[in-house]
Amino acid sequence: MGKPTRWVTETKPGHSQWYIDRFRRLAAEGADLAGEARFVDALVPPGARILDAGTGTGRVAAVLAARGHTVVGVDADPVLIEAARADHPGPRFLVADLAELDLAGQGEPEPFDAAVIAGNVMVFVAPGTESAVLARVAAHVRPDGVVVVGFDTRRGYPLTDLDADAVAAGLRVEHRFATWDLRPWQDDAEWAVTVLRKPAR
Repeated sequence: MGKPTRWVTETKPGHSQWYIDRFRRLAAEGADLAGEARFVDALVPPGARILDAGTGTGRVAAVLAARGHTVVGVDADPVLIEAARADHPGPRFLVADLAELDLAGQGEPEPFDAAVIAGNVMVFVAPGTESAVLARVAAHVRPDGVVVVGFDTRRGYPLTDLDADAVAAGLRVEHRFATWDLRPWQDDAEWAVTVLRKPAR
């Protein structure tokens, strides 16, 4: 593992368990936790191979797997990965630092049709590693595949930086929305969902 993530340095002890408990409670209450997965599902063919980068408790990966996709979920937090494995059989869950991602070394050499980086992952990675995270995730996606990134625009990672980091990673901005349910983008939106395309060879 490289530099400690903001998930480690900017949260209190016990935060991971609090997060696990929160999403287990929301699921038990019947909350709609599938919005990001529905969005990604609409972008890929049936039976796609999808990387859930920063999978957390595995909720996005689980829905995508239930829809017939082959899903690998990756997170740097082993506590979250343990919970994902316990709660969501189906996807494969791995502990890995996104800034140094090399899934071939963990038995996943095949490229992905899509990757999703949801749930504020980009604003919880280690400071200064955002470009490396996008580059390493993009390296695992096949030509003409997509990387979908969603995060709170008020959390210190300007969209101008995201766009520049995407270009440096060999990606191009294809779409941007204000929410996961396709509300139109506007400059004062508090959330951004960006579809990045890896150009075909």
